[in-house]
Amino acid sequence: MIYLDHNATTYCDPEVVKEMLPYFTEKFYNPSSVYTPSQEAKDSIETSREKVAKLLGCHSSEIIFTAGGSESINMAIIGTAYALKNKGNHIITSKIEHHAVLHTCKFLEELGFEVSYIGVDKYGFVDIEQLEKSITPKTILISIMYANNEIGTIQPIEEISKIAKNKGVLFHTDAVQVVGKIPFSVKNIGADMLSLSAHKFYGPKGIGSLYIKKGLRIKPLIHGGGQERNLRAGTENVPAIVGMGKACELAEKNMEKDSAAEKELRDMLEKNLLEKIPEILINGHTEKRLYNTSNVGVKYVEGEGMLLNLDFEGICASSGSACTSGSLDPSHVLLAIGVSPEDAHGSLRFSFGRKNTRQEVEKVAEVLPPIVQKLRQMSPFWNKK
Repeated sequence: MIYLDHNATTYCDPEVVKEMLPYFTEKFYNPSSVYTPSQEAKDSIETSREKVAKLLGCHSSEIIFTAGGSESINMAIIGTAYALKNKGNHIITSKIEHHAVLHTCKFLEELGFEVSYIGVDKYGFVDIEQLEKSITPKTILISIMYANNEIGTIQPIEEISKIAKNKGVLFHTDAVQVVGKIPFSVKNIGADMLSLSAHKFYGPKGIGSLYIKKGLRIKPLIHGGGQERNLRAGTENVPAIVGMGKACELAEKNMEKDSAAEKELRDMLEKNLLEKIPEILINGHTEKRLYNTSNVGVKYVEGEGMLLNLDFEGICASSGSACTSGSLDPSHVLLAIGVSPEDAHGSLRFSFGRKNTRQEVEKVAEVLPPIVQKLRQMSPFWNKK
């Protein structure tokens, strides 16, 4: 099997699994209890918190553990909305955000909040001028993703955060696709809140974090015990937290090597496909994007047909976000950058990871062109040409 869908999820690194295993068995204790083994489990949580903080360039007290990226995003946006509702009711985001952001904003609109959805250019970059003009005295939060999960475009986060700061508005960024791939510091990019998820960088599923800048107060979504500084009630998922800490440690160690190798493979694949398949294009920016991500638009072909044929060949890819893989609607991201609905249906996303090889790229470049040719022969649009 050739796996080229690492933006959907990654395998759990064997070192991560090894680190987690004792916490399912002999170290199973509840961290909230007072006896020694429980306090040792609590110490393990704090050690992992420090590892996450080290990767993000912040203090461990600014890290809250959650069940994943979606919960972290919900906590940041809804928690801020509830905390600052007496100050204002206006939120700004972009049209190409992950649905964890967009659906959360739609939920808040039902409660009376106002949301501005900022447009993007043909590369997926947020319209900075429109964003700045959208800020009102009632604006309490700007939430813009660091890098897009479908086309890989990396936003000018530092510029956006400066605008927010100058206007006295809080800034949250969904960094789920960036953490572990690109080195950065939350202090340098100026984020007040930042969301991440372990399974995107070789950690376990079901665990994520939210960075909350020191001194910032938001409302909790889950009420109960006093875990996670009273922000996230519930007995901590110690094995997953330990696994996330280890994944952060490994990401810091391997990031530079991994990104260089993945960029080489991505560029190799794109070069081959552009040479072998007529009427295709690369969606998004060719340079200012994630090193591992390629979104290829193939005219006159349905993405689903290509994916099924690739699957028959043992090749795993996607046509957009994993969270919308069951939808027949064209990608909202591609529509936002100006791709027609017909062409948006013909997109493929390849996202590379640590174990991919040149031989795998050569295989995809060999298999995909005849698949496209076969499917185009059945397309009424292609036959009209």
